[in-house]
Amino acid sequence: MCGDFMNLIRSEIVIGKENVNKIKNASVLIVGLGGVGGSALEMIVRSGVENIIIIDYDKFEESNINRQIICLNDNIGEYKTSEAFKRIKKINDGCKIKVYNNKIDEFFLKDNHLKVDYVIDACDDIKAKILLIKYAISNNIKIISCLGTGNKLDPSKLKISNIWKTSYDPLAKKLRQCLRKENINYKLPVVYSDEKPLVKGQKSVGSLPMVPNAAGIFTASFVINDIINNL
Repeated sequence: MCGDFMNLIRSEIVIGKENVNKIKNASVLIVGLGGVGGSALEMIVRSGVENIIIIDYDKFEESNINRQIICLNDNIGEYKTSEAFKRIKKINDGCKIKVYNNKIDEFFLKDNHLKVDYVIDACDDIKAKILLIKYAISNNIKIISCLGTGNKLDPSKLKISNIWKTSYDPLAKKLRQCLRKENINYKLPVVYSDEKPLVKGQKSVGSLPMVPNAAGIFTASFVINDIINNL
């Protein structure tokens, strides 16, 4: 069933109708709709969130099929946001969705007031991550960021921690450096893997589906549990 009739009875058994309603009424922004972001979006929608903003400027390529849940053979060359919109509506036609085919920069955040309860940062752009963190802090929005999932194979090595307690993650190292330069001491919740990268020194980053998709589930789980316990 779709729309207001999306069947969440199995969710109610676990968390109760009151918490299901809390999830329905929450609002979530997802930035980046690749391997991590696509999986996070899938879990957020299937958990019952009905107020969603999605942001990505990219189009699907053939090399995305091996790990990105929204990417299919028949949507290569299409915008990730438009395909994500279609997928959300097929799961729950009652979702209210805002779509932005944009990069995150100072001008975009200044011109668009993104009023949400949570931000899932699933992009791989350090500058965009810093801007999202600063935006979330200044607007009292909860945020979780996903770090590097490339060149790794074991999803059991994924953890939720804060940015200052990560290891074996080059993206985390760069992000910490940037946060120090900005004098930001915020204990940013992050999903990261402490698995040592299997490949180094390659221009392109390799990836299989297990780790990025599991990381997306971790980010969604953090948000859903926080809605239940704290919103």
